[in-house]
Amino acid sequence: MVLIAIAVIAAGCSTVKRNEMASPSPQKNHANGAVRAQQLAEKSVKPLKSNKEVADHLEKLAKGVRGVSNAHCVVLGKTAVVGIDVDSKLDRARVGTIKYSVAEAFHKDPYGMDAVVTADMDVSQRLKEMGADIRRGKPIKGFAEEMADIIGRIVPQIPRNVTPHQPELPQTQSHTQSRMQEQEHQLHEKQIQKHATHVDKH
Repeated sequence: MVLIAIAVIAAGCSTVKRNEMASPSPQKNHANGAVRAQQLAEKSVKPLKSNKEVADHLEKLAKGVRGVSNAHCVVLGKTAVVGIDVDSKLDRARVGTIKYSVAEAFHKDPYGMDAVVTADMDVSQRLKEMGADIRRGKPIKGFAEEMADIIGRIVPQIPRNVTPHQPELPQTQSHTQSRMQEQEHQLHEKQIQKHATHVDKH
């Protein structure tokens, strides 16, 4: 009986340890809105066989990003278009940041790397309707032309094109620095000319 009790306790401790390892602290998750989605992507090792499975998978990844209230995905051939729903009160810059976080999460996922991500509310709603029609049995080919039109008229975020963020100087600051560099160059030229004139006189 003692041996059985020890075995049960040991198994319980092992389970707790595995759970702790699999569950990062909230503080670390808070540092990056895409962390949770990236973890889901890493766990999804099972091959997806149908467009529906791919769509469900990408929707789940997108909804794992902080700031995304819902997501709607339609897959046509090798192309997936994902519309994300965010708070309508958010400003444009914040919406762009959320969209970029979704693209970062997709970038590490084999099914999401070439997906098209948009935060356009009208497009997202249309994708939701198209997805519902497809689940009811409507042929996906019937949406091919509309999908091409959607991709052509939106400004998407392509996960494959995601690069590390490089802070940009404000336009005014950048212009001021350029002007200062130009003035320094002109001053240097004048000093050279003055020195040359002084040498000639001697």
